[in-house]
Amino acid sequence: MKKQVCVIGLGRFGSTISQELFQSGHDVLAIDVDESKVQDQLGKATYSVRADATNESILKELDVAHYDVCIVSLGSENIQASILVTVLLKDLGVPFIIARAANELHGLTLERIGVDRVVYPEFESARRTAHVGFDTGVIDYMPIVPNFGISKLRPPKEMLGHTLEETGLAGTADRHGISVLAIRRGRTSFLHPAKDEEIKAGDVLIVAATNEQLGKIGEIARHLEHIPSVSHSHRNGS
Repeated sequence: MKKQVCVIGLGRFGSTISQELFQSGHDVLAIDVDESKVQDQLGKATYSVRADATNESILKELDVAHYDVCIVSLGSENIQASILVTVLLKDLGVPFIIARAANELHGLTLERIGVDRVVYPEFESARRTAHVGFDTGVIDYMPIVPNFGISKLRPPKEMLGHTLEETGLAGTADRHGISVLAIRRGRTSFLHPAKDEEIKAGDVLIVAATNEQLGKIGEIARHLEHIPSVSHSHRNGS
């Protein structure tokens, strides 16, 4: 459903959110004190305004209180302004506020003020980079709880031609503790794939696993290197 969203702070984080929301069809008011950042958002947001969001009168003039969501995306060098803007938005009665936190103390402060959702983009980016950068085949990673997440990965070549059952990745109680939630094959996705589903070249696996289990994907694949797959056996008539 289309919403009216106000994004305050147009650094890399804020400008990206603003553009994504606008491209998704939402009405976006983008605010920053830096004229160059405001100019850069022209055509990438519904409205792009140079304004000081720490000024309550300006927020009232912009009718921010009537927006469905306000996102305070001020950077780590503007923690004081971030807190002040958030307090003003709460006082104005904005129904839902999302705020970016630079650190844990900042986040706790925002929560006590009454922010509906606090995000830590630097921390989340670091977690994702750690997995995408070092885990073989991992394309993307989303943490769910500490040390557990959902990963999008390209299966190692040793798994190709094998079924999920052969690899030990079938079902939620597989022997490796890794659950394959879906397989993306070209433009098609298979949710909860059957245990006899064969892993093919170009497939992308969506898996749920602990960080430790995810790190064993390469080891699991190496154990398959000299084991003929069921599909290979069928082709050879055995």
